[in-house]
Amino acid sequence: MITTPLADGVIDVHAHWIPRELFGLPGTGPHGEMHDRDGELYLGDLPLSIATSSMSDVSAIRADMARADVGVRVLSAPPFAFPLESGSEADAYVRAFNAALTDVVADADGALLGLGMVTLEDSTSATAQMEELAQIEGMAGVAIPPMANGRSLDGPALHHVLSEAARLDLAVLVHPMQLPRPEWSEYYLTNLIGNPVESATAVASLILSGIKDALPGLRICFVHGGGCAPGLLGRWTHGWTMRADVRRAATRPPAEAFGELYFDTVTHDPHQLKLLCELAGADKVVCGSDYPFDMAESEPARFADDHGPGRAALITAALAYLGLPEEEA
Repeated sequence: MITTPLADGVIDVHAHWIPRELFGLPGTGPHGEMHDRDGELYLGDLPLSIATSSMSDVSAIRADMARADVGVRVLSAPPFAFPLESGSEADAYVRAFNAALTDVVADADGALLGLGMVTLEDSTSATAQMEELAQIEGMAGVAIPPMANGRSLDGPALHHVLSEAARLDLAVLVHPMQLPRPEWSEYYLTNLIGNPVESATAVASLILSGIKDALPGLRICFVHGGGCAPGLLGRWTHGWTMRADVRRAATRPPAEAFGELYFDTVTHDPHQLKLLCELAGADKVVCGSDYPFDMAESEPARFADDHGPGRAALITAALAYLGLPEEEA
């Protein structure tokens, strides 16, 4: 719920924060424990190439916003913090993160908003958590991974979250998890290839399963420009036209539903961002940064303005994604 007037300027919908007291991640997870090592953040033995303070200290976030000409930043947990298991430990972690983020947002005078965390493998807990988020000032919705328990957005766990988000009028941000695969073990390919593939799979799942058709009011954004999805949309449309199994659940060509989704501008390529704007429409492209990661866009407002739909359109699209009227800008 957002009733406080927002600060002026570009809205960055894709940025990360987690307090130091929650560096001990829930469950086993695929990556290992997050920890500080001499001021640098590590995930197990993997260096994240960022200062610990940039992830956990609100003052560092606000300083980066001033430097990058960002008026409002929407904070969510880093993707390796998603609770992929059920149980009391996951529920407690979700409650602790959402409470801490609520406090940060409450002290920001409209410059920071939050996307909360939700338990993924317990539908009862997920519903209760989302109903609570819907009543908290400054919390705009939830951030989720593109898969849970081996299933994409059409699996029972994530489908439930999407249905509840639509019912409660909460925005959803889908962020890839950089899941390891043997063939991606070198050259940071888990990120350079894995993240875009995870995102594209989630977009295809949402469209071809018919979930977006069934939830027309769902406001959902895919980060990193939707990954590979813009480049594959034509292939999906051809498959939908030619194969009954592809179109068995979706009544419309994929391109139609694609234009009803939101995507951020973290594409690292002006040509890719232009293609995204053409396919999704300028009203569905929102500014993102991926702060504070090494794959972030360091000048998100400038890049999105120079190569995307323009500053005014970016703000209007972000307000629509967040469920706010344009006059809130």
